[in-house]
Amino acid sequence: MKKTLKIAVRDLVAHVLRSGDLSFEFLASTRPVDAIRIHQKIQQSRPENYSAEVTVSHLIETDLCQLTISGRVDGIYRDADGALIEEIKTTTRSLDDFEDRADPIHWGQVKAYAYMVALDQELSALDAQLTYYQVDTAEIRSFKKHFRLSELETFFQDLVDNYLQWATTVVNWEILRDESIARLEFPFGEYRPGQREMAIGVYRTIKHNGQQLIQAATGIGKTMAALFPAVKALGEDLTSKIFFLTARTTGRFAAEYALDELRSAGLKLKSLTITAKDKTCFNPESACSPEECEFARGHYDRVNGALNDIFDQQAFTRPAVEQTARDHRVCPFELALELSLWADCVICDYNYAFDPRVYLRRFFLEENGDYTFLIDEAHNLVDRSREMFSAAFHKQPLLDVRRALRHDQPHIFKSLGKINAWMVKARKKCDASGPTLHEKEPPEDLFPLLRGFLRITERWLARNFKTPYRDRLLDLFFATSGFIRVAEHYDDSYVTCFEKIKKDVKLKLFCIDPSIQLGSALKRSKAAVFFSATMSPMGYFKNILGCDENAAGLILPSPFPVENLKLFVYDRISTLYRQRASTKQQVAQAIASLIRQKTGNYLIFFPSYEYMMMVLNAFQTETPDGEVIVQAPGMGETEREEFLGRFGQENSRSLIGFAVMGGIFGEGIDLVGDRLCGAVVVGVGLPGISQENELIRDYFATHHNAGFEYAYQYPGINRVLQAAGRVIRTESDRGVVLLIDQRYGTHRYRSLLPAEWHPVKMHNEQQLTEALQKFWHR
Repeated sequence: MKKTLKIAVRDLVAHVLRSGDLSFEFLASTRPVDAIRIHQKIQQSRPENYSAEVTVSHLIETDLCQLTISGRVDGIYRDADGALIEEIKTTTRSLDDFEDRADPIHWGQVKAYAYMVALDQELSALDAQLTYYQVDTAEIRSFKKHFRLSELETFFQDLVDNYLQWATTVVNWEILRDESIARLEFPFGEYRPGQREMAIGVYRTIKHNGQQLIQAATGIGKTMAALFPAVKALGEDLTSKIFFLTARTTGRFAAEYALDELRSAGLKLKSLTITAKDKTCFNPESACSPEECEFARGHYDRVNGALNDIFDQQAFTRPAVEQTARDHRVCPFELALELSLWADCVICDYNYAFDPRVYLRRFFLEENGDYTFLIDEAHNLVDRSREMFSAAFHKQPLLDVRRALRHDQPHIFKSLGKINAWMVKARKKCDASGPTLHEKEPPEDLFPLLRGFLRITERWLARNFKTPYRDRLLDLFFATSGFIRVAEHYDDSYVTCFEKIKKDVKLKLFCIDPSIQLGSALKRSKAAVFFSATMSPMGYFKNILGCDENAAGLILPSPFPVENLKLFVYDRISTLYRQRASTKQQVAQAIASLIRQKTGNYLIFFPSYEYMMMVLNAFQTETPDGEVIVQAPGMGETEREEFLGRFGQENSRSLIGFAVMGGIFGEGIDLVGDRLCGAVVVGVGLPGISQENELIRDYFATHHNAGFEYAYQYPGINRVLQAAGRVIRTESDRGVVLLIDQRYGTHRYRSLLPAEWHPVKMHNEQQLTEALQKFWHR
């Protein structure tokens, strides 16, 4: 069978005809919505013989493939004399610019549509009209041309011939890829316990266009168990692209490593790792404009050359993309976005699929894409999705920018003054009711002020003047634009929060229930697999992640010998907030008892930094034989690596690391073998009481009769499971875990612990000491 390629008219024209500089219009977040409304308004103003949103398609057969070119014409006039097609564009530019210089890509789209319509309706000629709407002035101007079928055919054939040179490269690659996938066998000879079961579940989920949640314990090899069957499904044309979505750098590295292992086993597959724009930018001090950045200047003249060059490689990693971008002097981030169209697997952060402010519109603007989502460490998506669907606006940055531009930009100054006055009223509300308050309704009277600021500011930013305040104004513009974009989704799952912070005031549109928007985002894919070592209880995650009611669940126990982990529960000590001061010495003594039985490396986890420091002071009076290191607030990457680097296998004394659950050491780290022999988890991991957590509690008490569980218990127990999971990382590891809290003695909490843990209750230090000696000396 011939390979089938599909491309939209706009993408075909852009690929072939693009040239010149890379430049960015500073469009406010409302612009896409406004553009749709403007299109509809113009279409509705047309006469009865006008048809809007007409779908067109054209099939081209070659010896190698079938190329389907499709799109939607904004409108077609039909009468006895023939037809006129119309393409509508919204712009912030002056319409005089289009009088002086016709846009080749806009007219390219029009001519491609005109040819397809003329061919379909057997017309020898027709008229075409390009209509521009200036969004700031509401001015409309139309440019009309008459085309003969013969000249349209020549243009279209040249367009297709040019594209087919690239398409041939793509098709030849896909044939090679699919042949390698058909031959591909699992790279490690045999599966680990549970790994094959997970791989089968992933494959079936993709085949049946479904959703699945998988809790797979550490050591099963989750990344390979997800990617291998997804690649197999890709080769069988069950999906067109794999998106491996992850929240951490470690997840990205794991995916890259797994794909390299598959390539070593014979796989031919192109993968792309998308790196955030601010991390990969070559000129971070310059504006994204041809005037200031050499990589933006002439970008489109060189990008196809860069694409052809890097396409010889299979792994489009950050170093590979950046090197090619330097060689061809193009923007590395834009090159990565271009490569995403042609990569078989895209490795990226959650936000490129889910965040309404930055998701990849080239793929996800419409639902029902032929894509597979593999969502790594999916327990992290709960908090991350709340962050993505929420937005905050601060008074102080606004005031700082306003002061800086007061003499140069009177219109922007005045606009910011109106917003500031609104925020002053909000601060007075906080003064009257307390430092925090919330309202169920959105701040509707603020939104017009913010939109006004965006309209005025984007005109000035587009002129690209260098001033001392430009970067701060740009940051405020993007923050405001993102705030408005989130506001467009405000519904019953949101609440408006106010918080006074010294002289500043923070306004937040807080998304309490992310399941609604996650559910919509999941419709952008045909299949989605959520996997993590901690997804307990499964029903909670199924609800909060927006899965459909038919989503399957799979729980896979640890593949390692159960006798290698000994888990003790010390449920005679209360860690409740009001009793911490009176029990801190007991906690310290229990920790010391554990450490005295074996020289080694230990991690001690606490629910908060404050509690950790309280117990640390008590622990130091116990004088255990060992060195203590402590997680500091705001640790950077270097400090984190130094902390972990202390956990060597050759330490002559015990090393005791005090850390916070849910933090940078609570998950995503691998201390294999003797690098870690034990962990203590103090408390049940409950998040601290806060305005937002209490709002979550109230909301889910009403909607699911599970307020405390959704706000505190379930997030807390997953922190516990992640912390305890640091101990056993390979089949040869041996270690101990001690859980300290009265609540572990209750069914409510014990029922959430993995079945293979077999927790043993300890009633006193002597009993713990004897049990530890027995374990370590067997």
